[in-house]
Amino acid sequence: MMKSISELLVDRYGVEVDFGSEIESSDILRKILGRGSQRHFTDKPVTVSMLKTLLGCAQSAPTKSDLQQYSVIIVTEKSRLVKLGKLNSGLTWPTNATVFMVWCADMRRNQKLAKLRGYKHQNNNLDTFMNGVVDAALAMQSFICAAEGVGLGCCPISQIRNDLSSVTKILSIPSGVFPIAGLALGWPKYQKPRVSMRLPQDVVAHWDKYSDEHLTSLVNAYDKRRHEREPIAPEKQRHVDIYGVNDFCSWSENVTRQLSLPERPGFSDFLRKHGYELD
Repeated sequence: MMKSISELLVDRYGVEVDFGSEIESSDILRKILGRGSQRHFTDKPVTVSMLKTLLGCAQSAPTKSDLQQYSVIIVTEKSRLVKLGKLNSGLTWPTNATVFMVWCADMRRNQKLAKLRGYKHQNNNLDTFMNGVVDAALAMQSFICAAEGVGLGCCPISQIRNDLSSVTKILSIPSGVFPIAGLALGWPKYQKPRVSMRLPQDVVAHWDKYSDEHLTSLVNAYDKRRHEREPIAPEKQRHVDIYGVNDFCSWSENVTRQLSLPERPGFSDFLRKHGYELD
């Protein structure tokens, strides 16, 4: 029996909510509210025709000023996938997925087109960097929604940015283009993904003005609910070599542990060497 919108919202937040009951259940809402990342796939192929159709859905996403400042690389050569897998902190499953894609911000295309049309491209700046990242992210999310809508499973991979110099060499990514995320795609081996409990809307949504007055109490309650449903196992606790293993390792404990050490500190240096001025 299919769950109602209200039931799916309870799954997502881990607590009863006072909204959603008046909305008629629809397939797309059920898919989105019940989604979770898939990391295990069958051997069933994803056809080129289906991939191209899903890419059409990706290209239907909004894009800043119709500039379309993104590209996607569909990686099929086994040698490239093996090399990428070796960079992925020991996680080879993403590049062993049925399909592996790399979504990129792309300033290069419009730079070349400006030269072709006789104009000087004068927007190599931080705003263009951000616009390209947002364009690529929106397109990737539209792809994910479409893919999961036809029964495929997806998992975005941020680790593609762990060693950008190597990734750009493996995929021949030129100056002015850089990966924002990988995406593993395939027919899921297990039909029911794990639904990650999210922060309450009172933490994330601000009405009329920003306010985090009740942040501590709301997050403490969220940490307790999330731990009761799915405790963070010792092997998933961050930086245990520094902070040790906790019996009660809350979500906020774990994310702040992660953020207590710098991640990808060479990112801005790479971007500047790779064609982005970031002024």
